[in-house]
Amino acid sequence: MIRFEQVSKRYEGGHEALSQLSFHVAPGEMAFVTGHSGAGKSTLLKLLGLIERPSHGLIALDGQSLAKVGRAGIPKLRRRIGMVFQDHRLLMDRTVYANVELPLVIGGIAPAERGRRARAALEKVGLLAYERQLPASLSAGERQRVGIARAIVAKPTLLIADEPTGNLDPQLAVEIMELFAEFQQVGTTVLIASHDLPLIKRMKKRVVVLDHGRLVADIAAQEVL
Repeated sequence: MIRFEQVSKRYEGGHEALSQLSFHVAPGEMAFVTGHSGAGKSTLLKLLGLIERPSHGLIALDGQSLAKVGRAGIPKLRRRIGMVFQDHRLLMDRTVYANVELPLVIGGIAPAERGRRARAALEKVGLLAYERQLPASLSAGERQRVGIARAIVAKPTLLIADEPTGNLDPQLAVEIMELFAEFQQVGTTVLIASHDLPLIKRMKKRVVVLDHGRLVADIAAQEVL
């Protein structure tokens, strides 16, 4: 599903966020990317979502080279990827339902189908009863669940998350991670950037470790202690 081959990313000013990074993620696999602050975790995810472009190397998603995706093709590609952020990035003046429905509106889905999918996504994260509320009335954990519902509503083949539990207490963080594991169980590929080592160890999934933009360890799920 994901293929990085000798990928480097150098920003203006000379900072190299990633250096000759190579790894693969299989379809339906769940993996974590970890490392120190500034190790390149967020840059890696931005490259997958075409928020950034690599300086060198090949990135492929489900067999498609991202270098061949032009500006006009980016929206179509992003409809295949669900993205979850640490700060959830909800529209605070719209209801929970409207936030979750938004990707379907952008995608041109018919209203009846939008309603079915949006409510199914909210039910999956346990928030269907909150569909008419504004995000400001929700707890931090509930807002993050809304962000996850929005990410999965278009049924993406790949779900990526950047520090999705960074603002949550330990128990809520476990609940959110277990929710991601449920999506993997139905065939979604999941890649999560996190520095929460105790939580990563608890999940017992593959771990890719970065250090100053370089791959320093790739630990199989059965080897995570």
